[in-house]
This record gives sequence, structure tokens and C-alpha cells, in this order.
Amino acid sequence: MQIHSEKNIMFKRCPCCGTDWKLRSDFLEDADIDLVGYQEHFEELTAGLFLFNHSCKTTMAIHVDGFTDLYDGPVFSARVTGSESCPELCLQEENLESCRAECECAFVREILQIIRKWQKNS
Repeated sequence: MQIHSEKNIMFKRCPCCGTDWKLRSDFLEDADIDLVGYQEHFEELTAGLFLFNHSCKTTMAIHVDGFTDLYDGPVFSARVTGSESCPELCLQEENLESCRAECECAFVREILQIIRKWQKNS
């Protein structure tokens, strides 16, 4: 039986240069990491991908569900994608702006704002 201890758990490893971030906070605080995009997954919103560039010129994808605990605001039950009230931000991969629509997808846009405002180490 293999036992997993806390010290063996790692948040993310760069597939290009091998840099390790043990904790999510280490990753978000790293000045060499930039949030650059969001790929939606309308069938399962938490399976969408946040895209981050690393200074080694690699782009890494991390599922939305790795960040949902950062948000404690409202989550709407209805999706308005395709309606007049939808600005279609989710369809624009590089657009990281907040969405004002009362849509079930809007909470993901709010998580993007939390990540964008995360304090970076100098």
C-alpha cells in the first residue's frame, strides 16, 4: 500500500523547465507566472481551463476546480449564453474581464478577477 503524505503533494510542475510549485499560493504569487486565458467547458464549468504562461515560454492549463474555493459569492443557476444579456466573454479565450450577466458561468469570471489581483512576489 502506498501512503501519500502532505510533503509529497505538489500543486503544479512546469512541463517545460520542471519548476515545481508545492502550494497554489506559491504558484499564484510567482512573478514568473501570468494568467493569459480561459477555455470554457459549458457542460461542466469546473472542467474549464485557466491558462498561465511561465517565464520559460510554456503555457500551462489548470482546471477551474483547482480555484473554486477562492470564490464565495453568488452562483447563478441559469446559463444565458447566446441570449441578448450575454456579452459572450466566455467565448473569447484571452478576455479575462468580469461578466455582469446573471449567468451560471459568471462565477468563473469572478475567479479570474481574484487570480488577476493576486499579489505577486517581487
